[in-house]
Amino acid sequence: MVFAYIRVSTKEQSTERQLQAIEEYAVNKNITVDRIFEEKESGKDFLNRNVYQSMKLALRDGDTLIIKELDRLGRDMKQIKDEWRELEIIGVDIIVIDSELLNTANKTDLERTLISNIVFDLLSYVAEKERIKIRSRQAEGIAIAKKAGKYKGRKPIERDNFKYIYESWKNGKITAVKAMEMLNLSKATFYRKVKALENFYK
Repeated sequence: MVFAYIRVSTKEQSTERQLQAIEEYAVNKNITVDRIFEEKESGKDFLNRNVYQSMKLALRDGDTLIIKELDRLGRDMKQIKDEWRELEIIGVDIIVIDSELLNTANKTDLERTLISNIVFDLLSYVAEKERIKIRSRQAEGIAIAKKAGKYKGRKPIERDNFKYIYESWKNGKITAVKAMEMLNLSKATFYRKVKALENFYK
């Protein structure tokens, strides 16, 4: 059977973009999707993602799972790697629409092993790059502030960093409450800005 999994992190977000991508992929590849599992839950705690857990129980050796993006499997690199490994153990073929290089469907065992290694190396690389980028930004900010004689330790993040904080929230690195606190925004304003940003990139 062919399964598709769609997830967004909050009730306010739409799953339409992912659903459309999966439908278009299925048509282009002449694939029939038997079941679509859809939920609006954070990737923070997989035990609370009831739809995802139900899908995993339904998956069998030889089934195919389609997702739009690799990060639908988890909120951080370790979680994604763990879930990928579990799906491999079940015997599930994985199709990642946005990263076709990682697709394991119709691959030999040797090719599957190679793809797994690529996935794990890629995730480790991305995680390390993200850590380096964050440290670099912090160091640059502190250096500029010290030069201006204004550095007094950690300061609240300015609102013009909304996109950066938004991405951290979307990737599950921080909660919505934490993002609002860092931006000093009310809940209504925060989600209004989120909607505007997401509409801009549609």
